[in-house]
Amino acid sequence: MTKIIRAALVSLIAFTILTGIIYPLAVTGIAQLIFPDQANGSIIVKDGKRVGSTLIGQPFDDSKYFWGRLSATASFPYNAAASSGSNLAESNPVLVDNAKSRIDALMGADPQAPASVPVDLITASGSGLDPHISPAAAEYQVKRVAATRGFEESVVRALVAANIEYRQFGILGEPRVNVLTLNLALDELGQK
Repeated sequence: MTKIIRAALVSLIAFTILTGIIYPLAVTGIAQLIFPDQANGSIIVKDGKRVGSTLIGQPFDDSKYFWGRLSATASFPYNAAASSGSNLAESNPVLVDNAKSRIDALMGADPQAPASVPVDLITASGSGLDPHISPAAAEYQVKRVAATRGFEESVVRALVAANIEYRQFGILGEPRVNVLTLNLALDELGQK
């Protein structure tokens, strides 16, 4: 009986050290060596200050910026500690009310905008943290952003085109635009 208990304790200690200490340190070390940017959260630094991550959306509601998807996270928008979708069915009146209020906000910011709003501008993503919008959603906002900043639409449209991330390996995912990187590029252009 003592042999069995001793063997079990030795195995417990050995596997705790191996899988609880050595393996995590090795994986973290390899990640830091090979993919340091991704291992540290894909943080964007501008002028020595952290401004966000390319992986987590941020709320933008100023008309001089492109707006991202709605966030359904608890407490506050884009709360990475509370990632979740809204889980609202399309027949749920709350989902319809949220979409209508977002359409009203978009129309309030740009009364000349087309009535047909891209769906990703009025619905939350599955995680509630999506930092991307579709190229169509970005194009929908070009006129408002250009007018607010005093730019020609062609300048803003070219900036959107330069920030489109295409499918990985030509087949995975959909073309998308990272809202934070696009807005940072806009800030670099300034305002007329």
